[in-house]
Amino acid sequence: MGASQSRRGDLESSDSESENEEFSPNSNGFHSPTGSTPGDHRSSPAVNGLGARFTSLSLNSSPQVDNDALTVKLYRHVGGNSKEAKWAVSDKLVSCKFVREGDEDDDGTDEEEGDIKKKSFKSWLLKVGSKVRSRVDNHLQIQMFDEQLRVDFVSQGVWAIKFMSPEDYRDFVAEFQNCMFENTYLLEATEENKVKVFGKDFLGWANPEAADDSFWEDAEEEQPQSQTPPDKNLREEFEEAATGGIQSLTMGALDHSFLVSESGVEAVKNFHYGIQGKGMVVPFRNGELGSRGSSSFSTPKKALLMRAETNMLLMSPANHGRPHSTGIHQLDIETGKVVTEWKFQKDGTPVTMRDVTNNNKSSQLDASESTFLGLDDNRLCRWDMRVRHGNVQDIDSPVLNWEGGHQFSRGTNFQCFASTGDGCVVVGSADGKIRLYGKTSMRMAKTAFPGLGSPITHVDVTYDGKWILGTTDTYLILISTLFTDKDGKVKTGFGGRMGNKIAAPRLLKLTPVHSHLAGKKNKFHGGQFSWVTESGKQERHLVASVGNFTVIWNFKQVKNSNHECYKSQEGLKSCYCYKVVPKDESIVDSRFMHDKFAITDNPEAPLVVATPKKVSSFSIATGQ
Repeated sequence: MGASQSRRGDLESSDSESENEEFSPNSNGFHSPTGSTPGDHRSSPAVNGLGARFTSLSLNSSPQVDNDALTVKLYRHVGGNSKEAKWAVSDKLVSCKFVREGDEDDDGTDEEEGDIKKKSFKSWLLKVGSKVRSRVDNHLQIQMFDEQLRVDFVSQGVWAIKFMSPEDYRDFVAEFQNCMFENTYLLEATEENKVKVFGKDFLGWANPEAADDSFWEDAEEEQPQSQTPPDKNLREEFEEAATGGIQSLTMGALDHSFLVSESGVEAVKNFHYGIQGKGMVVPFRNGELGSRGSSSFSTPKKALLMRAETNMLLMSPANHGRPHSTGIHQLDIETGKVVTEWKFQKDGTPVTMRDVTNNNKSSQLDASESTFLGLDDNRLCRWDMRVRHGNVQDIDSPVLNWEGGHQFSRGTNFQCFASTGDGCVVVGSADGKIRLYGKTSMRMAKTAFPGLGSPITHVDVTYDGKWILGTTDTYLILISTLFTDKDGKVKTGFGGRMGNKIAAPRLLKLTPVHSHLAGKKNKFHGGQFSWVTESGKQERHLVASVGNFTVIWNFKQVKNSNHECYKSQEGLKSCYCYKVVPKDESIVDSRFMHDKFAITDNPEAPLVVATPKKVSSFSIATGQ
């Protein structure tokens, strides 16, 4: 199993093993420069006068040293995930600065009153000597170590830069944050523009030090004193080969869970140690589902259990390459037959859906449930499978009833959604915004959290609605929805406007080493809380998949403000302490079983990890 702590490594032990040294060891003197900050370096309040303070090295031949840039020591991580992995010195002294893309001499003349003309905007790049030149964005996977004056990152490999002084380190951090803001929002990083992006109520997201962290601190009081146990407490219990190429994993809370593959839907048995065994199989034959075969059918991208898990709704894309569907197939699990092929229509006009989910966290266990939620780019609604009194349905092409919701005119760009235990809805969007809707209306969001620049590709929420987990390609974002109203009552953002005392979110990230090992094109997907369906029970873990890795965070540890990861961090706090479950192939999905399958000696239910060819079950020991 992978390490639970961030791989900091020992940089100093590598100093004597320098590879590709570019400088004479005798060139180590500093003197006060007389030049000013050049046009190719940002001129911002955080670094005014950088050129007047930074070093001008007395080197006989130093093509990589810019006397107006920071001077750092550059390391490269070598050896991958092997026992021989280490940090090796790449350059003992090298320049480090931020430059404009395509024109290092650009002086920022495209900026106009804090706004940047989009057509002429040139991204900021991080340039370290001649070996690193990368756009400043989340793909760098920057990890900062204040006490070591060190920054690790990914750029066609894993690198670390070590600064010569605390002042240099702090200036780099401030400048990096400014460049990130500008590259993300195409606005200069001024206080005025931060208000424009985040709004006055969410300024704590831009300046976390000023945010109200009282609800994180309240969560901290629940923390156990024990540290994260060793990796041996994450144990693989069972692995089983799958019938076909698995596309998705649908967990059941009763007797069975289900694997949706290229060849059909397969039932597997739920046990306290995981899932195992072969059960009913509903095959896909010649582009048709089961025995009905009345319409063309592609492999479902979504499977939803309903009616005490006796029925399953299968939603397939109408066109390859797009997630939108024009209808759903209703599968009777007990008979293995498709009983109805429903169509999506509103006011007699066909519409599409990109996702469906249950009305609430436990409604798949309700035998009488006949409604479910639907989401499209600009639609949020509830569908009803019951035939309204007086309506006549075409038996070959029945239409679902639009039970309620709203069709927005434009601009929402919804991507994903989830429901709480009492039926409130959280929706993630392509612009990174996360909106909260109450139980009674889907027309207007009660709360809209601003985006951090990355699309939300998946979202989950705790049963009690107090915590939201959003998934992006490069990180997970954990948000507290709690606030105190004017009467002193603690509520969630699903029930009303949160005001301006809002906690800053926390980010869950991979270390640069793990991010690189996960693969260049691999992205986080399917971030989930562990699964509870009863009031008063608390989720214990968070899990997500990325490349060949399943990544697990301890929920209580993430909420702990005194956690080691958060010490001396600037900006939004990021947690790098997790467990990694590595696999030999890309992971399709990672999910915890229902908490009813937890046992006395192990209060967390088993974790199920699906790859295209296999399904594995893991147990997590007490205290993990």
